[in-house]
Amino acid sequence: MSVRDERSRSADRRVRVQGRPVDTYPALPPEAGRGSVRRVTVVGEEVLSRPCREVTKFGTPELSALIDDMFLTMYVADGAGLAANQVGVDLRLFVYDCPDDYGIRHVGHIINPVLDLLDPGSRRLVDEFEGCLSVPGATLTVPRTDRAVARGVDKDGNPLVIEGLGYFARCLQHETDHLVGHTYLDRLSKRDRKDALRQMEDRREEVFAQRAIKTARLGQ
Repeated sequence: MSVRDERSRSADRRVRVQGRPVDTYPALPPEAGRGSVRRVTVVGEEVLSRPCREVTKFGTPELSALIDDMFLTMYVADGAGLAANQVGVDLRLFVYDCPDDYGIRHVGHIINPVLDLLDPGSRRLVDEFEGCLSVPGATLTVPRTDRAVARGVDKDGNPLVIEGLGYFARCLQHETDHLVGHTYLDRLSKRDRKDALRQMEDRREEVFAQRAIKTARLGQ
């Protein structure tokens, strides 16, 4: 999922890491400092259109390295969230560094998430522009609920409950969609889907160039 310009990362806003408040947190998450940049898959690739596999092994160096790489790749691509199949790995896992609508920055990862959209009486449907790192350069309005809860585990198998409001709720829904083989294009009308694909065709090379510049600056 793409970052909205007015909601860029900040080191001094209120922050929740893995759902828990922290006093201070850097603009670049520590995981990103340990990671390597991976290629972001693009809509049309088969790995994006099939359900991902459950993670069954926890606490492994390979899982930690994947999460580190996903954080750095998300940062380079200017994302607010990134699912594992967006780097070609079909596992039920996503990372996020995303603000909500109340000035709180949410950072973390979640594995094998199950999404709970809460009681219909406590949420509302919101149409808002949405982008995707796997649909480079395109943005369209997508209806999403303004509250969502993701229940899963962390990389060590510890239970997690992550609640999202506003834009962060949108992020949780967007990334969970990826894990069942959907992109936000699947929620659009045929006309809007064609519009998004035209936008991608017009802008993708510019987006790729920006990612390459950012990667080069990191020395990768």
